[in-house]
Amino acid sequence: MKKYFRLFDSSQKVDYKIEVLSGLTVALALVPEAIAFALIAGLSPLTGLYAAFVLGLITSIFGGRPGMISGATGAVAVVIVTLVQTHGVEYVFAAVILAGILQFTAGVLRLGKLMRLVPHPVIFGFVNGLAIIIFMSQLDQFKDPSGSWLTGSPMYILMGLVFITMLIIWGLPKLTKAVPASLCAILVVFGIVVGFDIDTKTVGDIASIKGGFPPFHLPNIPLNFETLSIIFPYAAIVAGVGLIESLLTLNILDEITETRGIGNKEAVAQGAANILSGLFSGMGGCAMLGQSLINVSNGARARLSGIVAALMLLVFIMFGANLVEKLPMAALTGLMIMVAIGTFEWASLRTFSRMPKSDIFVMILVTLVTALLHNLALAVVIGVIISALMFSWDNAKRIRARKSIDDNGVKHYEIYGPLFFGSVSVFNEKFDVINDPDEVVIDFKESRVVDMSAIEALNKITERYRKVGKKIHLKHLSPDCLKILKNAEELIVVNVLEDPTYKLVVDKL
Repeated sequence: MKKYFRLFDSSQKVDYKIEVLSGLTVALALVPEAIAFALIAGLSPLTGLYAAFVLGLITSIFGGRPGMISGATGAVAVVIVTLVQTHGVEYVFAAVILAGILQFTAGVLRLGKLMRLVPHPVIFGFVNGLAIIIFMSQLDQFKDPSGSWLTGSPMYILMGLVFITMLIIWGLPKLTKAVPASLCAILVVFGIVVGFDIDTKTVGDIASIKGGFPPFHLPNIPLNFETLSIIFPYAAIVAGVGLIESLLTLNILDEITETRGIGNKEAVAQGAANILSGLFSGMGGCAMLGQSLINVSNGARARLSGIVAALMLLVFIMFGANLVEKLPMAALTGLMIMVAIGTFEWASLRTFSRMPKSDIFVMILVTLVTALLHNLALAVVIGVIISALMFSWDNAKRIRARKSIDDNGVKHYEIYGPLFFGSVSVFNEKFDVINDPDEVVIDFKESRVVDMSAIEALNKITERYRKVGKKIHLKHLSPDCLKILKNAEELIVVNVLEDPTYKLVVDKL
């Protein structure tokens, strides 16, 4: 019978063995990623490793999503690389601290709920684009230091080892789930390389990971407005990118694990982690979808795996560098390729004939922007904006007016669909002011007055009827619509008020 214990989260059961083994696997996978992202940013490898340790530990303990892994990421690296080149690493540390303050504030203000505005096609595009990025980044392992593709024996050996890794990760879970398949794959390939003395690329060929405990360090920069003007744009972008990537990763893991994380709590934890990362010589970062998927696919569901991953990463840096540097990159490459395959939403390809064309367009666009520009935040923002515009366009065409004249000669316009800035033009075309009878009723039972443009449209239509001496009634306005109209009286002349006879709103004549 399995033994369980509870750690930091009273609602989550933790499988002791799986959590520890999964954390070890994630730690091994974090090493080359953290080094690569630090080098992309123009920083030392230890700067990326320290960020992975600090972020991983803090967010695992205090974050809003048990099982989610955070560390140094490419999304942050591509933002700060210019700051590194122009002002140096001290300004990077300051920008990371400021980004953390912004993220912490966003969490306290409960802005995590804004992720509800991200449509599903945008999430599909984000995930697919990120899967492509993960896959493409692994292709560098098949190149020599000059950037040319490997040939001959080095290429065949690397491909063979990568294939063995992928085969174990795919096949072992079909036999047993007692241990993480990814960890077994790494150990088997490592054993093959060492046992047969195979000459292949290792972690040590990328950079040395040997170091001490992350040193506490206050950024050595002038504390003035000029410094703030330099670092604030970078800090704002890092904060936005980090929150978007972290909260989207949280939502994706929610779906996979059928549990629910807390976005605002995660934002607070990410902010605190980045503040400490900047103070302990780290480059900053956010949640990592690839490593998080490795973790949950291994069966980890609680905080212990992330804590173990962070602590093991520190152990590698301080005590196990010589051993970890001997790990073959083929094993880690095969692992990340399997992550890319698992990350890609293959089901989204089957929806092309079923989804609206607008959703398909948004999904493809977000995928391309994510994959080509490596700017996850920009891709998501573009997707949300285009989705909102398409939604507005579709709803603008849906407003309808059913017309009838009752026994008393009163003409009724029954409005269907929302009245807002996009539908105002169509709404105005529905009325025949000159030829209508002396009394007109506009019924909003199946409609809704949404914004200031809609209020202005009501103002203008009642004014048009008033000028020709006709009486108009606005019927069945909802309480919130009446409130909007009342508030708008301070800005424009709204030609309507409540009629006690009809229990509706009429002209001020």
